[in-house]
Parts: sequence; structure tokens; C-alpha cells
Amino acid sequence: MNPRELTRARPGPACTVTFDGRPLEALPGQTVAAALWAAGVTAWRGTRGAGQPRGVFCGIGVCFDCLVIVNGRPNQRACLVPVRPGDDIRTQEGTGRDDD
Repeated sequence: MNPRELTRARPGPACTVTFDGRPLEALPGQTVAAALWAAGVTAWRGTRGAGQPRGVFCGIGVCFDCLVIVNGRPNQRACLVPVRPGDDIRTQEGTGRDDD
């Protein structure tokens, strides 16, 4: 069963955001991580050096595995940042700095 049905949630209308140029639907109140997971995206950062895929690990903003670039701002924790209509979300490589 869909979790929204279990909780009888009534979110507002979906909005559109983009992830690496691909349009995705997101619901009001979702974090970037929740919107990416709902779209089937489970990894959105490559580690410094080896480029190993990372996504959500702790889900509470402690571990920094879920870093993304949101509207040109690197190092945004996807598990904490709420989506906003029109957000441009990008995969982040390493620390998000030019000296990686």
C-alpha cells in the first residue's frame, strides 16, 4: 500500500524540479532526497578521489553522504533541503570545490 494512503496524507499539487537536467515531480514538503528516491534515484554524489556513488545514509543531516548542488549552491544536504518548484538539482562530485 502507498504510504500516503496509510497516513491519509493529502499533499498539495506536485511541482516540477530538475535533476541533472531531467524533470521530476515532487510533492510539497518533500526533501530533495525524498523527491529523488520517489523518482527512483538512489545515488547522487560521487566521493572525492574514487567517485564511489553515494545517496542518503543517515537521513538526518549528520553524515554528509547526500550532498547535492541545488540552484548552483554546492554541499546542500539532500535529506534536509525542502524542494521548491523549479529547483535545479545536480549531482555533486567530491566536496563540490574546484580543488578536488
